[in-house]
Amino acid sequence: MTWLVEDRLKPYAARRAEPYLTDAIKTQVAEKYFPRYPRKQAALLPLFHRLRQEYGYIPEQAIDETADFLGIARAEVQDAVSFYEEFRLTPSGEYVISVCRSISCELCGSRAVLERIRHVFGVDPGETTADHKITVLEVECLGACEQAPCALVNEDLHGHLEPDNFVRKLQALSAARDDQGRAAAPTGRTHI
Repeated sequence: MTWLVEDRLKPYAARRAEPYLTDAIKTQVAEKYFPRYPRKQAALLPLFHRLRQEYGYIPEQAIDETADFLGIARAEVQDAVSFYEEFRLTPSGEYVISVCRSISCELCGSRAVLERIRHVFGVDPGETTADHKITVLEVECLGACEQAPCALVNEDLHGHLEPDNFVRKLQALSAARDDQGRAAAPTGRTHI
């Protein structure tokens, strides 16, 4: 077996004056996770989850800030953020649809669900609709094989999906408006 070694640390230009890794986030992570682990570097994934919760994605500038905060190489941070499917370096749509592709879901029709989403919304896994409403992801096991095929809508699990019904619900969610006619803001949990 040959190991290919490459410099995968990609440069980025966008910088904002204020840090993404705020003092409040640092304090929260340090107090909650540093005592749990022998090395503070082990708090990397919980920190990613916190950043994703705050911003909806992992801003590229936060890679440098995270590396400095945890005392690890920037390339290690970028490798970790790019390895896990649930972390993105670009903003996601209001609603992130994570369709499970595990063997159980595949056998029960997850391909048909993805194909229907692709046909109706015009996006492939990893893409976001032009109106920034829907981001579609294809993810590994969601741990709900008894509900196959299943998907997450933001962080809400939906199972026993039937492609046409699920897509109709997504269309309704995407079209939801508040009383002023603006798109309804997403909440942590989405009920469809």
